[in-house]
Amino acid sequence: MSVRVRFAPSPTGYLHIGGARTALYCYLYAKAMKGQFVLRIEDTDQERSKPEYETAMIDDIHWCGLDYDEGPDKPADVGPYRQSERMDLYKNLAWELVEKGHAYPCFLKSEELEELTNKAQEEKISPHAYHGKYRDLDKAEAKAKVDAGEEFVIRFKNPKKKYTFTDLVRGEVTFPEDMVGDFVILRSNGMPVYNFCCVVDDWKMQMTHVIRAEEHLNNTVRQLMIYEGLGAKIPEFAHCSLLVGEDRQKLSKRHGATSVSQYRDQNYLPTALMNYLCLLGWSHPEEQDIFKIDDIADIFDLTRFNKSPALYDVAKLNFFNGQHLKLLTGDELLKYCEVSIPTDHSFHSQEKEWKIRCLEFFKEKVNLPSELSTHFEVLFNTAPTISSEDSEELKDILTWESTPIIQQYLKAELEKLKAAGVEYPTEEHFNEWSNHIKKELKIKGKQLFKGMRAAFTHMTQGPDLKVVIPLTNVELLLTRFQ
Repeated sequence: MSVRVRFAPSPTGYLHIGGARTALYCYLYAKAMKGQFVLRIEDTDQERSKPEYETAMIDDIHWCGLDYDEGPDKPADVGPYRQSERMDLYKNLAWELVEKGHAYPCFLKSEELEELTNKAQEEKISPHAYHGKYRDLDKAEAKAKVDAGEEFVIRFKNPKKKYTFTDLVRGEVTFPEDMVGDFVILRSNGMPVYNFCCVVDDWKMQMTHVIRAEEHLNNTVRQLMIYEGLGAKIPEFAHCSLLVGEDRQKLSKRHGATSVSQYRDQNYLPTALMNYLCLLGWSHPEEQDIFKIDDIADIFDLTRFNKSPALYDVAKLNFFNGQHLKLLTGDELLKYCEVSIPTDHSFHSQEKEWKIRCLEFFKEKVNLPSELSTHFEVLFNTAPTISSEDSEELKDILTWESTPIIQQYLKAELEKLKAAGVEYPTEEHFNEWSNHIKKELKIKGKQLFKGMRAAFTHMTQGPDLKVVIPLTNVELLLTRFQ
C-alpha cells in the first residue's frame, strides 16, 4: 500500500506556524514516498470551529505551496473530509465497541464525578481510579438505563497493561498501565472526543503514517487502545520536536507573530518561510540551508528528524527571506517588492525597466521589501539625510582643495546632459567623468572617490556610485549642486 499522510487542523483559529511545519513535513514525506497527502478538517469543537477559519487555513496552506491530493475540495472515496460530516460513523463505532466489551455507558453525574475526583486527591491516588464505577454493569441493565433516558457518556475500557510503540523520531516509547483510566470517547451530548475521531478517521482513511507535533505524544496511549479495540491496523507515528521561543517555552502569541497569515500580511516569501520551518526539526543530508521545498522532496527522510526543541527565531527567518528574495527574477522581484513600498513613493512613477534595475541592485542590502524605501533615499532626495558622524566627515571633505573642482566639473557635465534632454546618466557617463577627474584634473585616491560621493549625494558612504548615479534623475542630481 502506498504511503498516506494527513494534516488535520481544527478550524478554531488561524493556521499556526507549528501547524504549517507539520503540514510541510506531511507534504514532503508524501512527495518523497510517491504517496498521498490528505487534508482533514477536525471540526468537532462546534462552539469554536468557524467556516471562515477553515477557509483562511486552506488559503494559507495553498499560499505555503502545500497542495494536497485529497481534502474537502478534492474528495476521494474515503471522505467526507470534515469530522462534522462523519458523526454517524463515530457513534456507530462507539456502540460497536460497547457490544464487543471494549467500552461501556457510564452514568456518573458531574457532581458525583467531582466528588470522586476530590476523594482520589485526598487519598493521593490517580483521579481515574474511581471513574470505572459502571465498567462491569450488566449490558441489559445498562441498556435499560439508556432507553429510560438517563444521561450517560461512553467510556473506553482501559485494558490495564503497558503499551509500547516505536516512534520514528523518539525511538521506543512506553506508557505505564496506570497512565490513563477509562476515558470518554462519546460525550453526553453525543459528540465524540478528539482521540476517538482521530483513530477512526486515520483507520478509515487508510493513513499509513501519522506525523505530528510532540504535544500529541501522550494522546498516543489512548489511541493505541482504540486501534486495538477496533481491530484496526496501527499506523507509524513520528512526533516532531516542539517549537519554542527565546525563553525556551512553547511558541505562543507572547513570542510575537505565530500565525501564517501574519507573515503573509507582512509580505514574507512563502518559499523562505517553508525553508526556515523545514530546518526547525529536520536537517538536510548535505547540510544545505537555502533551498526550495520541492527541490528536497526526493531526499526528504524521516530519519533526519531531531527530537530536541527547535528555537523559532524571527531574525533568522528574516535572513532566510533575504536569501530567497535574492533568488527572484526581475519580474518576480518587482511583483513581490512594489506592494511593500509606500504608495506615494516616487519609485512607483518610474518605468518598469528602471524599477527592475533598482531592485536588482538594492535586493542585496535587504531581507524584507519593507526595508527598501530607506535605501531609496539616495535616489530621490534632493538632500539625503546625513548622520551626525557623516556630517563631520562631510564638512572635512568639502574643505579639501580638490572637492570644489570636482563639484564644478560634475555640475557642468550634468547641465550638458540636461540640455541634451537626457533624463538619466549612464554607467558610461560615470566612468568618463571618473577618468577625466583622475587623468585631466589629476585628482586620485580618496580625494577622487570621496569627493565624487560628497558632490553627488552629500554623503560620505553608501551604495556603489557606478550603479546609483545611472538610477538618479539628472535634474534631481543638479539640485544637489546648488
